[in-house]
Amino acid sequence: MKIAVTGLNATDNPGPGVPVIRSLKEGGLPELQIIGLVYDSLEPGIYMDGLADKHYLIPYPSAGLEPLMEWLGYINSIEKIDMIIPTLDSELYAFVKLAPKLKALGIKTFLPSADQLNIRGKDKLFNFCKAEGINVPKNILAATLQDIYRVTSELSLPAVVKGIFYEAYIANNLEETSSYFRKIANKWGYPIIIQEYIRGTEYNVVALGDGNGGMTGAVPMKKLYITDKGKGWAGVSIQEPALLRISEKVISSIKWKGGMELEFMRSETTGEFYLLEINPRFPAWVYLAVGAGQNLPSAMVRMALGEEVQPFRDYKVGKMFVRCSWDILADITKLEQISTLGVI
Repeated sequence: MKIAVTGLNATDNPGPGVPVIRSLKEGGLPELQIIGLVYDSLEPGIYMDGLADKHYLIPYPSAGLEPLMEWLGYINSIEKIDMIIPTLDSELYAFVKLAPKLKALGIKTFLPSADQLNIRGKDKLFNFCKAEGINVPKNILAATLQDIYRVTSELSLPAVVKGIFYEAYIANNLEETSSYFRKIANKWGYPIIIQEYIRGTEYNVVALGDGNGGMTGAVPMKKLYITDKGKGWAGVSIQEPALLRISEKVISSIKWKGGMELEFMRSETTGEFYLLEINPRFPAWVYLAVGAGQNLPSAMVRMALGEEVQPFRDYKVGKMFVRCSWDILADITKLEQISTLGVI
């Protein structure tokens, strides 16, 4: 079985590709081979021994659907790929649109529909949560600098300034709000989400939806250490029924298909959970779920293959992860090969 996985950028803002591959390798899948699909010749996953059997450089989603499909077709002509697992927010719309063409080539995916992606989008989340009775911070969708001045009347400072795909900053005044607005817009485009700041403790849930409204599995964790980019660098699996109930409600309502991450803040004043984001793929800490007893990436592959997968009912509480920096040594010929030939 050959499975292609993207998102091997295991940096200080890590992609989920490496932990997804680690999960698959421990999932008992028969005669598994991994094809790494990378966007940059310096993605660290390329140089991790024993991670992927082969790597191919592919064009960025911003290049358009046609070049991406052309490359995927070429790679498939050589490798005969059974399934592709895209793991990055910014590429999901492209892969969802290409799913019928990939299926025609015999390549399986297990992805939400474009409508499902839109429902949970950062610009649509407030309305969705209000309709479902889920606590959510107030927000403003800003498309121009003029919209920033609504912050003082509709929200209070500090506020969180977010990009439509990635990046978030806490702005303490209008000057910082304006600066972060420009910074994110130049990188990720519009709209910019300016969100009410909820002071409290961060929690996350990794979950898997079966596409019919059922939740195949879910593991909640509490962040123990957060980087200056807002990324959880350490966390622990916890027993928190309220988080599982909200996650199940979201998946049931959207009929979500595939992996997802739900980000929560527990208010230090009320003790209530507020849903901050729904990320439409497995998070970079998905390997914690494997350690806690739920191999969600492996279960997703089995569902894509048509197997009946029984939902996970339990997991280990108190399982912890800590990330670390680890220098990988490689010969420069590896970089030359992926850069010039596009394949290792």
